[in-house]
Amino acid sequence: KMAERFGLGVGDSLTLMSPNGKASPFGTIPRTAQYKIVMIFDVGMHEYNSGYVFMPLTSAQTFFQMPENSASLLEIMSDHPEKIDKIKDVLSVVIHGRAGVYDWRESNASFFSAVEVERNVMFIILMLIILIAAFNIISSMIMLVNDKARGIAIMRTMGAFRSSILKIFILTGASVGVLGTAMGAVLGILFAVNIESIRRFFENLTDTNLFPGEVYFLSKLPADVDWVEVTFIISLAVVISVMATVYPARRAANLDPVEALRYE
Repeated sequence: KMAERFGLGVGDSLTLMSPNGKASPFGTIPRTAQYKIVMIFDVGMHEYNSGYVFMPLTSAQTFFQMPENSASLLEIMSDHPEKIDKIKDVLSVVIHGRAGVYDWRESNASFFSAVEVERNVMFIILMLIILIAAFNIISSMIMLVNDKARGIAIMRTMGAFRSSILKIFILTGASVGVLGTAMGAVLGILFAVNIESIRRFFENLTDTNLFPGEVYFLSKLPADVDWVEVTFIISLAVVISVMATVYPARRAANLDPVEALRYE
């Protein structure tokens, strides 16, 4: 992003200016130096792409007039981000108060707070969608019971138990909920796995930027399928859909054959 903003490419020269310059009768003269661009990078985060330059340590020490073998910041990479708290504690003990220790969660606190808020809001929206689908199951089952009232009454007069009628309508409504949940889960997982390709397709189709890095801090739309959460949501959807069938099924089971067949 920085290269695009300044119109720079590999082989061009970039002039850096430091405010820590030399004092003169006319004020402080900023120190400048020119460096050749040998590579342009994209790390996937707008903050780094638009505001960071990487250069050799010795060149940086010379430009900022720092002593040899010294640095103002050390960045430590780990292959186990889930163990960040343990790593941070060990580093704090080693440093022994001579410097501060900050992890990626603290340095990007605003970004992760925004992600957490969006995650909670999307979970609420998802639950509302499931509840709306459950109400649809209830309404369709009630209409089915009213439509099949004559058949239910005939089955009751022929000796069918209420429990049998209850099971029939619970299985009918639950099959709709389970089938819908399975189809939604498959489509949702496929959508999440291919979200970046889908984003690019719609961007090329509409000629617009649907995921601007200036707003979302990222240059790509990441997706990670958490199978624990997927299993939890699928189970919750199945349970809600099955519970939605209980009232219509009980209504069908408690139907009075005499009232249903009175005008037949």
